[in-house]
Amino acid sequence: MCATANRSRLSLLLDVARLYWEDGLDQAAVASRLGYSRPTVSRMLAEARREGVVTITVAHPIERLMGLEEELARVFGLKQARVCEARPTGEQGVSAELARSAGQLLLEHVGRRCVVAVSNGRAVGAVAHHLPEQIWPDSMVVAMVGSAGESFNLEDGPNISRSMALRLGGHYRNLTVPLVFDSLAMATGMRQEEQVSTTIELAARSDAALTGIGAVGDGLGVSPLLRRWMTPEVIAECRAKGVVAHICGHHLDADGRHVHTAICERTLCLGLERLADIPLVIGVAAGTDKTTAILAALRSGYLSALATDEPTARAVLTLEAARR
Repeated sequence: MCATANRSRLSLLLDVARLYWEDGLDQAAVASRLGYSRPTVSRMLAEARREGVVTITVAHPIERLMGLEEELARVFGLKQARVCEARPTGEQGVSAELARSAGQLLLEHVGRRCVVAVSNGRAVGAVAHHLPEQIWPDSMVVAMVGSAGESFNLEDGPNISRSMALRLGGHYRNLTVPLVFDSLAMATGMRQEEQVSTTIELAARSDAALTGIGAVGDGLGVSPLLRRWMTPEVIAECRAKGVVAHICGHHLDADGRHVHTAICERTLCLGLERLADIPLVIGVAAGTDKTTAILAALRSGYLSALATDEPTARAVLTLEAARR
């Protein structure tokens, strides 16, 4: 076939392919439009693929995200990971996409009679706000940490448990006591109060838990939820002991080890050893300023699932690879 004839044939194949693949006409319609039979159009479409006029790629952005989820689960031994595309953050510092993604992960693993334990913080508050409404009258949401104070509004445990219970259509139990007490004696006495001890025990026996991941370290300041109790002495102690993160009121170093500080025994929250016994513990966090903290939480073994966004997932995996 001469070059001119070949170009003419390729032009025809392009016309046929565009009518079929881009304009959405079926083979009979293409045949009618160009004056060919349907079998001829079928043969030309096959020829177009052989000649490279048409290439078909089966792909979707979610495939990329699913690959990151599988890698996070493999590297850190997680039961589940959920990665969403990066989106602008809302008023609570967490994107609606991430909050909905974490909420969907939670709903996939609990049922109508579930007990869900929640910590405080912006991320968990955002998940509660964006959680799809259910009609689960036998469900229960339980605060697993004390209250940081009324000024934190939707970020505080009592408000989060109430908000999430409304979304689920069920009940809630709060810990209407301070997160950190001024003295060890007060904290010890409060832990023995029936309402407090029962709530903590219920949280420990929950079907799933939802927690934020706080970043601690030079240039990051301290978490707003802990600020009132982080005296210069405690801050210096955290710095000296290499604290980089906190989850559920507990401080962690870069290797994920629990770091005991001056406020540990005065903090009213679910113990880490009991947190690890909950079937699914979902950590929710995103942002370049939280990469080290998220890595520490993952290395701790206390989390069994993570919800984050794509840039954060890649940064965490890169940092972990560099550490190994």
